[in-house]
Amino acid sequence: MIIVTGASGQLGSAVLDNLLEHVPADQLGASARDPQQLTGLQQRGVRVRPGDFDNPAGLSDAFEGASTVLIVSVNSTGAESVRRHRNAVDAAVAAGAKRIVYTSHMGAGPASPFPPMPDHAATEDALRQAGVAFTSLRNGFYASTVPLLLRHALETGELRVPEDGPVAWTTHADLAAAAARILVDGGFDGFTPPLTGPAAVDMTRVAEIAAQRIGRPIRRVVVADEEYRQGLLAAGLPEAAADMLVGLFAASRHGDFGPADPTLAGLLGRPATSIEDYLVSSLPAGPER
Repeated sequence: MIIVTGASGQLGSAVLDNLLEHVPADQLGASARDPQQLTGLQQRGVRVRPGDFDNPAGLSDAFEGASTVLIVSVNSTGAESVRRHRNAVDAAVAAGAKRIVYTSHMGAGPASPFPPMPDHAATEDALRQAGVAFTSLRNGFYASTVPLLLRHALETGELRVPEDGPVAWTTHADLAAAAARILVDGGFDGFTPPLTGPAAVDMTRVAEIAAQRIGRPIRRVVVADEEYRQGLLAAGLPEAAADMLVGLFAASRHGDFGPADPTLAGLLGRPATSIEDYLVSSLPAGPER
C-alpha cells in the first residue's frame, strides 16, 4: 500500500495519476484535509481517507497498512511547517511504513534566505532520526512561479526584479512522474540528486524567452531587494509573501537553485521539460509575423 498525502493538491494529484498507470488502485491510498475533493480518485478504486498534519490521530487512520508514505510538504513556513511535517513522519513510522518519501527541494539548507528551505532541512533531520528508510526528493524550483514573476512585465515591457542567479526551473508534471517512478521502483536511499529541468537560466534569459513568446520586447531591469519588497507591499502583498519573493532572489544569487542535473530526465526516460516549452504553454502567444 502506497499512501500519498496532499492528494487534492497539484503535485499530489498528479503523482496519483501517474501511480495509477503502474499500480492497481486497491494498492493506493490518498489523504487530504478535505477528502470530499478526492471523490474522483475514490471512484477509480483508490482508498481515500482524511489526513490533516495537525491531527496526528487522524493520520494514524490515513496511513493504516502503509508500506510507503509520500509526504507532500505543506504550504506554510517556519515552526508550524516543521511541526506538521514531523507529525506526518511520526505517524508514518507508527503505522508501520517501511519507507517514507518526502518532497523536499534542491535548495534545502538551514542557512538559506528563502524561507521554505530551512524548513525542508529540518524535516530532513526528522527523517534521518525516524529509524526507517527514506528518500528526500530534492525537487527543482517550480516553473509555475515564472508566469507570476512575469505578470507585470507582460503589461509594462519591463521585468523589474532583484539581482538573481540561474534557476533550473522544473515542472510539476515532470516531478510528479519522477516521484511515482521512485515510489514504485525504489532506489535513492537518503537524498536524490537535484531533480531539475534541462537548463538553469537567469531572469535576463527568462525575459528573452517571454518576449519571443508574446511578440513584444521585455527589458530586464535590476532593482534593489528593498525596492522590490516595497513595490510588492504597495501592490497589496502580505509581508510574508513579499519576504518570500525577496528570499527567492537572494537564494538564487547563492546558487541554491542551480545548476541543472540529468537525474530527472533519466527517471522520465525522456528530456525534462524546458522553461522555453513551459512558457510556450503558459503565456499567451503574440501576433504572427
